Amino acid sequence: MKKVKLLLVSIPFFLYSCSKGGDNPTPTPTPTPTPTPTESAIAFSIAQDPGASGILGVVGTSQTISVKVSSTLPAAGVNIDVTVRKDLDNTSVFTTSTSSVAADNSVNITSLTPGVLCTATVVVTSKSTSTNNKTVTFKLAAK
Repeated sequence: MKKVKLLLVSIPFFLYSCSKGGDNPTPTPTPTPTPTPTESAIAFSIAQDPGASGILGVVGTSQTISVKVSSTLPAAGVNIDVTVRKDLDNTSVFTTSTSSVAADNSVNITSLTPGVLCTATVVVTSKSTSTNNKTVTFKLAAK
């Protein structure tokens, strides 16, 4: 019986001495990745008001529009693309692309023909994130 008691008392010591506690190196925690800042969504407006008719009346053959970016500008800046097409046959009347880091931008639309209704499309796109863009369209006609 003494041998059985001695065996029962010594088994936990044998099991403890056979554990693998110190063989493995201490695991290194995975560092938390630094979050990349996201750009705020592009928001802008055209300062010229087309009035109740929804058509901007242009005196002469050119019109300067003011593109005002109201969102936080991306660090790399924005591209401002303006295209004017005739509603009658969808031919291009005017196209320009401007790069900017300013909130207020002037674009001079030229080559308008009196009496011809056109649609202007203004697209502002972040230079660093091409999917961050906004489009505004409006009608205009020279008198």
